[in-house]
Amino acid sequence: MVPLNYYLILSGILFVIGVTGVLVRRNAIIIFMSIELMLNAVNLTFIAFSRYLNSIDGQIFVIMVMAVAAAEVVVGLALIIAVFRIKETVNVDEINILKW
Repeated sequence: MVPLNYYLILSGILFVIGVTGVLVRRNAIIIFMSIELMLNAVNLTFIAFSRYLNSIDGQIFVIMVMAVAAAEVVVGLALIIAVFRIKETVNVDEINILKW
């Protein structure tokens, strides 16, 4: 059996990679992928604690987070496509939606 600390360390590393991707990268699609990576890191933590505490509450919460993440991806990609059609770029530094 893998100790809880290993799961938490892996989750922390994944979360830091996601935060770094959001702060450093300028491509909107990569930023959304980094946000998804952070959500998956949190899901891993929920599952690890759920298994450690022998409770199903964490697993139920993960299913809800995954549903919200799926909806976020659909809306986010639709917005990226709409902005790309207008501005012809997905670079967040070049997108100023308030000025057409």
